[in-house]
Amino acid sequence: MLRICSRTMVNVGMLYPYGLVKSCHLVKSVSASLVTGRYFTHQTGLPSLPVPPLQQTCEHYLSLLEPIVEMEELKRTKELVEEFQKAGGVGERLQRSLEMKARNTDNWVSSTTKSIAVDSLVPLVVHSNVGGVFPQMDFKDKDGQTRFVFNDRSCMFYSETLPVEYIGGKPMCMKQYSQMLSSCRIPGLEKDSLVFHGKSSNPPKHIIVVHNSQFFVLDVYNSDGTPLTVDQLYVQLERICNSSPEINAEPVGILTTLDRDSWSKAYISLIKDKINKDSLSTIERSICTVCLDGPMPQASDEMYNTYAGLQIMHGGGSQWNSANRWFDKTLQLIIGEEGAQGFNMSHAAADGTIFMALADYVIASMKKPEKILSPVVPLPKPQKLHFNITPDIKKYIKDAKQSMDTIAQNLDLRVMVFSHYGKKVLKDHKISPDAFIQMAIQLAYYRMYQRCCPSYEAASLRTFRDGRVAAIYSTTSASAAFVKAFDDPKKKNTEKVDLLEKAMKVHRWNTGMAMGGQEVEGHLGGLRMQAVEEEISMPDVFTDISFHKFLDCRLSTSQVTSKSGCLPCASPALLESYDMCYSLTNVDITFVVTAYHTCKENNAAQLIQVLENALLDMRALLAQITKIL
Repeated sequence: MLRICSRTMVNVGMLYPYGLVKSCHLVKSVSASLVTGRYFTHQTGLPSLPVPPLQQTCEHYLSLLEPIVEMEELKRTKELVEEFQKAGGVGERLQRSLEMKARNTDNWVSSTTKSIAVDSLVPLVVHSNVGGVFPQMDFKDKDGQTRFVFNDRSCMFYSETLPVEYIGGKPMCMKQYSQMLSSCRIPGLEKDSLVFHGKSSNPPKHIIVVHNSQFFVLDVYNSDGTPLTVDQLYVQLERICNSSPEINAEPVGILTTLDRDSWSKAYISLIKDKINKDSLSTIERSICTVCLDGPMPQASDEMYNTYAGLQIMHGGGSQWNSANRWFDKTLQLIIGEEGAQGFNMSHAAADGTIFMALADYVIASMKKPEKILSPVVPLPKPQKLHFNITPDIKKYIKDAKQSMDTIAQNLDLRVMVFSHYGKKVLKDHKISPDAFIQMAIQLAYYRMYQRCCPSYEAASLRTFRDGRVAAIYSTTSASAAFVKAFDDPKKKNTEKVDLLEKAMKVHRWNTGMAMGGQEVEGHLGGLRMQAVEEEISMPDVFTDISFHKFLDCRLSTSQVTSKSGCLPCASPALLESYDMCYSLTNVDITFVVTAYHTCKENNAAQLIQVLENALLDMRALLAQITKIL
């Protein structure tokens, strides 16, 4: 049964005794080395992302179409692909142009995807930004809650002295770590822009604290350049909460939930006023925003992850905390009144795995409280940011409230902790956990809809300079053969196991190709964008129905690892699709599935249940044949 937790007092020590101070203190620690300006020494040695051979991509593309298009459609597409890649044809021309671009840029895919990201007109909330939910914690006393040890490792984020990460023995690009703080997305009439203030000659030394939809500037340094202590932060946060009781202030933050076209027009209207312009600049330049949320509808402890996920993703709607945000900021730390904690982040500046690493630092710091003596230094009162609201801005705010409520009501988010087994059982018997889970997802979808759909899994390209993510297409002829045979009583179990092993082998091969820079979708997308840039007639292969089906992924999946148990949350890119994030431990697998209620065909709760059954049935099948599970 839902319950509403009402606010009883404004004292920060009572409302946000732990997460508030600790999260702010972490940001302060992170910002402590803003001025060092050291670069990652290994970056220049990373290889550039290659452009895959045209023939290879075309052949792989056709093979990926086999399980998702009709025979006649595939026949037609083969003719178009043959024409596209013929000697002296348009495909070779675009391939040469793309190879030239690759030689003259650090990463030809990242430059293209970044442009696409800031060109999008959809609202950032839910549709673009992603989130992470911190584990639920139980704290014993106020003193332990409000003391924090300085985390020297967290200072490394901005100083660019983080230890280099490796995957498969290869160093990974660390650039995204320096882009997640002091950065912001700025709305524009034609397209948005991304600004990074951390490398400026006068880097920011303040965060923005949002409470009751009101914005405050909190400097995290003393006048002598030393960072504020926990006790000092406590005093400042208490001042902010006591200075922002619930009043009928215009919720300016709700404007950042508008579609980008509407928000850009409202933004232009706002900055005509100097006070508004200065306030917006202060928010945009801040290290990050810290959102001190009011009460939210809550359920039982068993439903914590689901309701916390919704709070982190959108704030609950205009009557709850959706205006207590600035969704254009790359990083927002969110601390709920009832204990929900997490982050909301912009995908344009960095990938989810980067922010999960930050979450691990936050949570590790929270678990190591330590008393630190505070200097007796008088602190200036945090300054509230002011806005002059004209009638047209009031109209935009009204529209934003209505659209935000629609967005919040439309998101269906479900969490399942699959506790029957985890990656240890699979790895002990030389089964790839990721490939196994991907085949279970394929089986679950097929059982629900009796068809295969285009689906992909995100893969990291960080072994290349400025690398972001690639798409591993999980639906293959091999996976289709497996899911169609699994529930067929005429098929022997040994044959089903053979089909599963073949499907997992193909998935591992596709994973290696994508992570090695031989991605099909990225290459075809780059060729298509090259045709646009060169203003030539769009090749038929890109207007073909098969190409549209190829891109119409109904399942978007990603494995996001967190050492601390932070749950990743994302939303479907398409109205008709599902998004599924999952994380593995040795003993369990946690799934976060989202869909939109307006798509009547989709049902996140049902998909999760069917997925649980698929994982159990696949284990039972292997146990019958191999006796290993």
